[in-house]
Formats: sequence, C-alpha cells, structure tokens
Amino acid sequence: MTDETAAAFGPLDRRAESQPDPPTAPDRISVRDHVVEVEIGAFQSERDTTQRLSFSVVAEVAPSDGAQTDDVDDILSYDAITEAITAELAAERLNLLETLAERIAERILAEPQPLRVFVRIEKLDRGPGKLGVEIMRVRDGLPVQRDTGTAPDLQVFLLENDVFTDPELPRFLDRLDNDPRAFVLCVGPAHIRCPQATDAMAQRHIDLLEIEQNAWRLSAIDPRCVVVGTRTELDWGMKNNQISVWAPSKLVLDAVGGPGGSDPQVLARWLAEDLGAQGFAVVGQGAYVLKDLP
Repeated sequence: MTDETAAAFGPLDRRAESQPDPPTAPDRISVRDHVVEVEIGAFQSERDTTQRLSFSVVAEVAPSDGAQTDDVDDILSYDAITEAITAELAAERLNLLETLAERIAERILAEPQPLRVFVRIEKLDRGPGKLGVEIMRVRDGLPVQRDTGTAPDLQVFLLENDVFTDPELPRFLDRLDNDPRAFVLCVGPAHIRCPQATDAMAQRHIDLLEIEQNAWRLSAIDPRCVVVGTRTELDWGMKNNQISVWAPSKLVLDAVGGPGGSDPQVLARWLAEDLGAQGFAVVGQGAYVLKDLP
C-alpha cells in the first residue's frame, strides 16, 4: 500500500500529517466498509454462488459551494459512490476485483467534482483473512462521457437453420456487407443430438455451446460472418461494419438478471434490447423473406 493510499483509508491524523497545508488540501468524501453480497470470481467454485465484498471508496473533490449553499446538487453525493458500486455490479458478472475496482473508479471520475479516487475491495469469505485490491485513479482532463450502451441503427437478426442452405444466403450477406447500418446475427442450435446432462446448470452450458458451434458453422460458410463473444468484440464490430455472429455463453452466463434457459429467440431478443438495437427480425428460408427484410 502506498503512503497516499494508506493516508486515504487511514485515521484522520495520518492523513493530516501527509497532506499539504489546509488551504490547498482537497476535501474528501468517503464510503467505508460497504458490504454487498454478489457473485464474482475466476474460479469455477465461485460460480453460481455469492460471497460478501467490502467496498471502501475515498474521493478527493474540487472546491465547491456546497458547504455554503447547503445544496446537495453542489457536492459529490454519497449516493454517487454507492450507485457506482451498484451499477457496476449490475452490469455483468466479473472474474476480477481489479476489473470491478477500475470500473467503479471510472464511473466516479465521470462525475464533475472528483479529482482523484481511491477504491478498496475485499473478499470476506474466501479465506481466514480478507483478500482484496486497492487502486488509486486520477482524473485526466475533463469528466469522462460514459457510453450509454446504445448502438445507433443496429439491426439484430435471428437466423433459422434452413437459412444456412438457402441459395439466397450469399446475396443476403452481400446486402448486409454493403449496408452502413450495424448488424449482429444470432443463431440457434443445429439439428443434431448433443449430450444430455441431469444437472440443470451443466445442461445450460451444453445448450449454449450448441449455439456457439452453429455460429462457427455459419462463419465457415462465409468468412464475412465473424464470431464474437464479448461486449468489446460486439462494440468493435458495430463500429466497423462487421457482420458479427453472436456466441452467447460469456454474456449470458455473466449477465446479472439476464435471460434464463437457452431458447434462441429469447436470447436474441435479450441481446437486441441490451445493445439498444433499432430493429429485430427472425429470418427463415426463402428469397421472399430475405428480400423483404428492413
């Protein structure tokens, strides 16, 4: 732990000794020992179970008139810190505390007041002591404008299996390739018998992998169809006129409050909503269907 981090989280007298004269020392807003129960972790034993995380966040803030106006809008509210924690926990299931800390710090620094933020996250249930990470991040220039997650003019299509052998498929893909809009293709499982498991979670993994196998099948038919599995890959594809084919396992299994089961239409509609798509359609075999798409 650095001296500055120790001072940020330590007793007030430690902080006083480490800071410049009071007229130039920034004020600090803090939330300490904020405990939340959440599913997180890179190990298989940490999946499908929750554990307690303890959050301590200290934000150094620019001078404001809040003390004089007594107006909550003139300060960094404690709620902004706890809401940043809640929002990042709700965004997706994460493996690493480091990733979670980074995202919380970024979200807090997107507020107008913070100059620097310290984030400490500790796992309380993974051993005899606390396992944790501590980071310090500094604002670089103006407040960050966070991505709203909405893709302008994105179209999501769910392709039925008979489209794979449709002679019109290449022309359909030609149209998508030449269209300035963003496109993400979803597929269901192929019509083959796959292993069945008695455990529901194991079967869900198998079902999602069936869908991903079919996504790779489409990619083999036409290399313009690029299989993607992460939000970063999806975002890149939408910005670069790529025809993306969604492999759902990671986003679905990591989603907080995401879709249950593995029904292809439920998954595709959930993805369209999550990405802020402007259109959704199910595409079946037949030139008339391909011709009449939006």
